Amino acid sequence: MVMAGPRMARRLIWAGMLWLALAGLAFGDARLLAGGAVPLLARVERAAWAPSPSLFIGPRDGFFAPGPVRMAPQPPRTAEGDVAMLLDLIARAEAGAAGYDAVQHGARIPPPRAPTQMTLGEIHDWITATPGQPHAIGRYQFIPATLRRVAGLRGFGRETHFTPGLQDALATVLLEEAGLAAFRGGTLDRRAFMDRLARIWAGLPLPDGRSHYHGYAGNRAVMSWAAFEAGMARIWPLG
Repeated sequence: MVMAGPRMARRLIWAGMLWLALAGLAFGDARLLAGGAVPLLARVERAAWAPSPSLFIGPRDGFFAPGPVRMAPQPPRTAEGDVAMLLDLIARAEAGAAGYDAVQHGARIPPPRAPTQMTLGEIHDWITATPGQPHAIGRYQFIPATLRRVAGLRGFGRETHFTPGLQDALATVLLEEAGLAAFRGGTLDRRAFMDRLARIWAGLPLPDGRSHYHGYAGNRAVMSWAAFEAGMARIWPLG
């Protein structure tokens, strides 16, 4: 091994310090201009042993670390069977092609994002911030008072996302209130059950073909009573 003499050693040391200073400038460390290369060397030396935060070790220690976990009620999966078929029939009258992201056409100021990308809290904030316009939202066109009430009945708070599964769950509450169990059990006849549904959803007709809420906030029935009856018969064929 060839050993460098004192002069060469000093040159190597100064060359190394100059390289470190230039490297600091390349990374935007303007303090090197005032403090020279020695402070940088001290920082490099400290970095060799100083602990650094991991990206994943805790809520305050890293860029990708999770924040505090808030346990929220989880909505059930999308409805199935005859309930899903009935919800599809209702959605035809209420939401059309917009489906779970439907917003009442009279809303001059729409939500800031698609409804399924929002939480219940964000939806309520939008309602509060845009008074004087219709706010029916989602596949089943929940109005504000109904949305707040049925979400509360199931324990869904502001942090709960307005997912398709959540919307189905909330609409199922309304089906239960309309007498779904009694209808299935044979103690509520089809016509009475349909009438109750039409008093919940404005897009469904009463036997006279008109919406129960005809003319209110622009509401009207969007299917005939015959089409409503045919849809119900496909789900629950007459014996």
